[in-house]
Amino acid sequence: MSLRTVALAGSPNVGKSTVFNELTGMHRHTGNWIGKTVDTKASQFYYKFNNYSVVDLPGTYSLHAASKEEAVAGEYLRAHTPDCLVCVVDCTVLERSLPLVFQLFHLTDKAVVLLNLCDEARKKGIYVDGEKLSALLGVPVVKSTARSGRGLNNLLEQIHLVTTGAVTPAPITVDEGEAAFAKAKEFSAAVITQNKVQKQSMLDRIMLGKVTSFAAMAVIFAVLLWLTVSLSNYPSELLSRLFGFLEARLAGSMAAIGISAVIIDALVHGVLRVLFWVVAVMLPPMAIFFPLFALLEDFGLLPRIAFNFDYCFEKCGACGKQSLCTCMGLGCNAVGVTGARIIDSKRERLIAIVTNSLTPCNGRFPILLAIIGMFFAKSSFTAAAVLLGFIALSTLGTFAASFVLGKTVLKGKSVPVVMELPPYRTPQFVKTTLLCLREKVLFVLLRAVVVAAPAGLIIWLFANIRAGDLTLLAHLSGALDGTGRALGMDGVILLAFILGFPANEIVLPIALMAYLSSGTLSELSNASSLQQILLDNGWTAKTALCTCVFTLFHFPCSTTLITVFKETRSIKWTLMSVLVPLALGSALCGLINILL
Repeated sequence: MSLRTVALAGSPNVGKSTVFNELTGMHRHTGNWIGKTVDTKASQFYYKFNNYSVVDLPGTYSLHAASKEEAVAGEYLRAHTPDCLVCVVDCTVLERSLPLVFQLFHLTDKAVVLLNLCDEARKKGIYVDGEKLSALLGVPVVKSTARSGRGLNNLLEQIHLVTTGAVTPAPITVDEGEAAFAKAKEFSAAVITQNKVQKQSMLDRIMLGKVTSFAAMAVIFAVLLWLTVSLSNYPSELLSRLFGFLEARLAGSMAAIGISAVIIDALVHGVLRVLFWVVAVMLPPMAIFFPLFALLEDFGLLPRIAFNFDYCFEKCGACGKQSLCTCMGLGCNAVGVTGARIIDSKRERLIAIVTNSLTPCNGRFPILLAIIGMFFAKSSFTAAAVLLGFIALSTLGTFAASFVLGKTVLKGKSVPVVMELPPYRTPQFVKTTLLCLREKVLFVLLRAVVVAAPAGLIIWLFANIRAGDLTLLAHLSGALDGTGRALGMDGVILLAFILGFPANEIVLPIALMAYLSSGTLSELSNASSLQQILLDNGWTAKTALCTCVFTLFHFPCSTTLITVFKETRSIKWTLMSVLVPLALGSALCGLINILL
């Protein structure tokens, strides 16, 4: 049985990845903005006793490479001849999409045009005559709404007919340039009926208004953070109690079968306690923040937030697309780093990569939320407002670092960028939430758990192995104490950040373990008892503030750093991604320590 190849090509944000998911049964994340796909993705499906390999190409407006996405798509299609090329088109902007379709027709005769987003067209009062368009183009035309799966059975049938030779398309030949745009206008006028006059939505007047845009963004993030803070406290406490019960039962069972007290202490009170602490603290806020963030993206708000920041980044000498990477970094810095692939200029891409860790990822939120709740805010509303302030500070830090890099080691002028704003769409609440929980929350949690277990053992060993009168942990933190206090913290906190390099989520547990002479957390405590541990070890509001600032600005976690190296293939820029946030965080903390 031969394997037939199907390629999906089209402009950004026309739903190619959604079509790919529906055809293959995969669960690739599809965001409601451009730049989500910058490499080819392949999988397979089976239809009528035939196996098909389907390739999802990056979105491109032209096959003449002006960006990395266009280069990847063009290179693939010139190097490979698919058995069927599916030209995915947004039927709400048919005239703009057809010039690319004409270019694709020059590469192969075996083509099918998929008119996607028919639901959006219907809302806008747009009707496209698919049969008439098929006659004009000389290829099969299928109308669909890929998000709901409508029309994809018809697409499968047309792919089958084209690849088996049952249908022989005869695509129209159109010269590139003005002729293509003229023909696109002619065809669109012939097949489109529009019943409504389109107006800018009221929501866009607010989200994109000169006066209202930044206030609206602040409100959105404030509500997002408030929901995360207010809804995560109770499940965190519930998990802490559950894990405390399990820990006690496990320690008792191990003692009953004669396992050494030292081994029980190392495995249960060292490894397992840290692991439980990380899960109890991380899971609830992640399970709330990540899905809410994904729903904002699905609805279409994130691209508009990125658009509003475009001007700011351009003024800093960076690329406006860096705003997209910054938004991605709020979820995970490693994702933000890979997202920099959408930036065409190498100089501006490096600025985006080096500064992305200045954006607090979700792994740093548990530290910030815990410290804010213990020292700066008693209500969830106040905590959300303080956290929003820290995020604003990180944004200013990103602007400042981008400006300095653009004026020094990465001199040059910013390249203008065209950013397409997708339509607002009703989020797929259940599908998006479940996909986010599975692919983001569980992935990040598993990574933290894998790191937390050996980290718990290492810290336990450091805290229980003595060199003279002091433990190894005490020696190390003592050696760093002078530097830590110069930064408004202490040696224990600084050591916790260093040992927390594998994952930001374990920084606070490491610090708490180091403060206790036993080398383990005394219990899975609530916020007040954790605060008392910190106060007993000399913490003040200034210590808490400096720790929060250093949480915002310090070296990236191991996952992000590895990603930086993979993206840049350069030790120099990997080190720069460490030094830039570390220098900024150290300078700010030192200044706070002097002033306060």
